[in-house]
Amino acid sequence: MVRSLAERLRAHEQQKARLAEQEAKLKDAGRKARTRRLIEAGGLIEKAGLLDLDANALYGALLSLRGGADDKSQIEKWSALGGRTFAREARLRDDGKHAVVLTFPAPLARDVTTTLRQAGFRFSKVLQHWAGLARLEDAEQLARAHGGVARRVTAMAPALPVPATARQDAAE
Repeated sequence: MVRSLAERLRAHEQQKARLAEQEAKLKDAGRKARTRRLIEAGGLIEKAGLLDLDANALYGALLSLRGGADDKSQIEKWSALGGRTFAREARLRDDGKHAVVLTFPAPLARDVTTTLRQAGFRFSKVLQHWAGLARLEDAEQLARAHGGVARRVTAMAPALPVPATARQDAAE
């Protein structure tokens, strides 16, 4: 089947429009990724306690780091220090917290569920309970305030297969 010149032009225009749309999506994704990275960098500057520096001092401090950014061993040292610090902060944040499950006899009001989510709990539709990492005393107080019960979840060892010889010994 031979297509007319008008049909071929229309197909070309449609293809150009699709390519322009894809290009716009790629630019938008790149812009969003860059914005996210800038926000993360600002958060890290604040976390490091450098946000109170005036702009010239902060810029100078960052420029002094640029020389080490080409040194692979320096980057590895910085990564190790950052990783250890993040891990230490996470341990301190979670110190004394346990896996806790909250159960309630009836569905909860929206303001109560909002409070539970803010406290770090998430609802399991399958198990029909709220679960999260919290200090047991705080979780018990929160559950009691809304007619529920809190219990600490203990880790269970995974069931291991029993060797055939052990099954035979047990049967005898």
